This record gives sequence, structure tokens and C-alpha cells, in this order.
Amino acid sequence: MSLYILFAASMNLFALGNSVVKFNGLNYADWSEQIQFQLGIYDLDLAIVMDEAPPAITETNTADDKSLYEAWKRSNRLALNLMRLSMDENVKPSMPKTDNAREFMNILKEYSHSDITDKSIVGTLMSELTTKKFDWSQPIHDHVTGMINLAARLKTMGMEVNESFLVQFIMNSLPPKFGQFQVNYNTIKDKWNLQEIKAMLVQEEGRLKKVRIILFT
Repeated sequence: MSLYILFAASMNLFALGNSVVKFNGLNYADWSEQIQFQLGIYDLDLAIVMDEAPPAITETNTADDKSLYEAWKRSNRLALNLMRLSMDENVKPSMPKTDNAREFMNILKEYSHSDITDKSIVGTLMSELTTKKFDWSQPIHDHVTGMINLAARLKTMGMEVNESFLVQFIMNSLPPKFGQFQVNYNTIKDKWNLQEIKAMLVQEEGRLKKVRIILFT
């Protein structure tokens, strides 16, 4: 096989890996469905659909046996690579130690329902929620919505974040340019709920952008 063909195959596999949702320990159903769909499109799902790997080739095997084995071996290798490429960083340390694609997928199915997974993901989500920072790469509305969604995911795993704590996490995520906003928030008697703080932050973001435009014109 030429180096060009090997390079093209690697690039196609990398592209497939980026098109599949990352397995994070909670989304096995969606992840496995997308993996099987992508492998099926490229006729690489043989190792996933066969209950067992075909026996190793010997001198007594027929041409059909050899063809089946080679097709399975290629499917198994590429399916494993695709699944490993689509692992989220927080679950990679617990990646199955097997060279069988079907077994790899079955282990992940069991893993997705384990207490170990829940604890690991809860820790990751909680860390992300408490350290997240607004960096102007997206609208403040989307930033706040993302933090609310993180809290919602934690709630589905039995870790409910009190609304007042979540509001404080959002306030802590703001950069120095929101300093006056934070001072005003801390001086008011009534605390805002999530919808109120989202609306007020959108308003403050607009004000800061206008100030910046004036300063640079």
C-alpha cells in the first residue's frame, strides 16, 4: 500500500472522528449510534456486527475464509481507531484495554452505567462549572446558558447546584471589565435569579461594547 493511500486513509479516519460526538461516559446511546452509522457508510462495521472474530487463517482455509478474515481485521483496526479518536479527555484514562472493537464497545456500554463513571464526570463537570471564565469568545448570553446547562447536567447525576450558588459562580466567571457590575450587584439588597442575571449581563455587555467603540473612535 502506497504512502499516499495510507495518508488518505488516516485523514479520512481523523475526519470521521471529528464528525462523531465525543463519548463522555453519559452519552453512550448517541455515541454508539453515530459510530455504527459512520462505520456502516464506509462498509467498515463488520467487526461490530459479527458476534465473534473469525478464526485465524491457516493453510486449510478457503479463499472465502481468508477474504472474510482480512475484511474483519481491517474493520476491527479502523473501528478501534475511530472509537479511540472519539473519546472525551475525561474518560480516556479509563479506556478499555482490548484489541477487539466489538468488545471495546460493549465495555464502554457497561462503563457508562457505572458508579465510577458518575463520580469521575461529576468531578469534571463541577470543576468546569467553578473555574469557567468569560473570555469574550462568545456572547455573554451563551456563556451564562452554558453554565446553566452544566448545572443541569450535574442535577441529572444527583448533584443539584443551588440557584444562588450558580449565580455566584456566574459572577465569579466575569473578567475585570465587569468590575463595576459586580460592585453594583453586591450592594443591592435583593439578589437576582438566573433569568435576571442573564438579562442584566446582556445589557452590561452591550454597554461595555459601546464604551469600547467610543474610546477607539
